[in-house]
Amino acid sequence: MKTGAQLIADERERQVENEGYSSERDDSYKKGELTMAGIVYATAATSSTGIRAQFRIMAENNEPIPHFPWESKHLKLGDDCYRSRIKELTKAGALIAAEIDKLQRQSN
Repeated sequence: MKTGAQLIADERERQVENEGYSSERDDSYKKGELTMAGIVYATAATSSTGIRAQFRIMAENNEPIPHFPWESKHLKLGDDCYRSRIKELTKAGALIAAEIDKLQRQSN
């Protein structure tokens, strides 16, 4: 079984290789956007079934989700199983890692 850190690293690699979220693209986001998206994923992953359902309905209807920096249709949540929640936490970690990398590039 992979550790949480390994799952996050794998997710970040998937985001870069399969989704095109390169460092150049990350650098184009406003300050804190990647972190806020990660926070929303982490919140959803650890929330009650009711709150998760609200987030899914809002995303399906493209209604604004509090603190999510992008159109809500981009928030991809699974069902309530542990596997989905773990996937959402790995997305959260990968987004936060991307923000850390962005800050490190900017500090050089």
